Amino acid sequence: MNTKKKILPQEPKWRKTALFFIAVIIGLGLFMAKESKVVSYLSDDPQACVNCHVMTPVYNSWMHSSHREWAKCNDCHVPHDNVFNKYYFKAKDGLYHASVFTLRAEPDVIEMKEASQKVVQDNCIRCHVQQVTQTKYAGFIEDHKENRTKRQCWSCHKQVPHGKIHGLMTIKFNLAPLPTDQQETVIPDWLSEKIKE
Repeated sequence: MNTKKKILPQEPKWRKTALFFIAVIIGLGLFMAKESKVVSYLSDDPQACVNCHVMTPVYNSWMHSSHREWAKCNDCHVPHDNVFNKYYFKAKDGLYHASVFTLRAEPDVIEMKEASQKVVQDNCIRCHVQQVTQTKYAGFIEDHKENRTKRQCWSCHKQVPHGKIHGLMTIKFNLAPLPTDQQETVIPDWLSEKIKE
C-alpha cells in the first residue's frame, strides 16, 4: 500500500491580499461613481452640470436667459459633428473640471480654454447660420458684414446666454437650483387654498 500523501500546490500568500486590495479599489471606484452621479453626465440634462456646485451661478444665469428655451448646456459646449467626438470631448472636459474641482483649484472667473472656444463658436454658427451668412445684414458695428465669421460671437454678444455673470462671488446667496422636471409645487398650502377661493 502506498502511504505517500499527495501534495497539493499551495496558493501563494500574496493572492488573498491582492484580491482584497482589488476589491477595495473596485468598491471605492463604484462608490465614487455613484456619489459623483457619473452616469448623469452621459445625458444632455443641464442638471448634470450642477452636480458640481461651482457651476451653479452659470446654470442660474442660463436659466434666466432666452437660450434656456432653445439650447441646453451640451448644445453649446460639446461638438456635434459625430457621437464619438461629442462623448470624447465631454469626457476630456469633464475629467479636467473634476480634477480642478477635486484639487480645490477652481478660479473665481471661469473662462473657456481654446478647444472649448472653438466648439462654442462652431455651435453659435451652427444654430445662427442665417444671421451669420445673410449678406443683406449690415449690422450697426463697423465692418460687421465683412468680419462676421472671423471674430468670436461673444466678443459682441457678451451677455448671451450667461448674463452678467463674471465669477462665483457675483451672486449673493447663490443656491443650487431645484431640478426643472420636479412635479412638486413651491406654493404653500395656505396660499393654494386662498387661490382656490
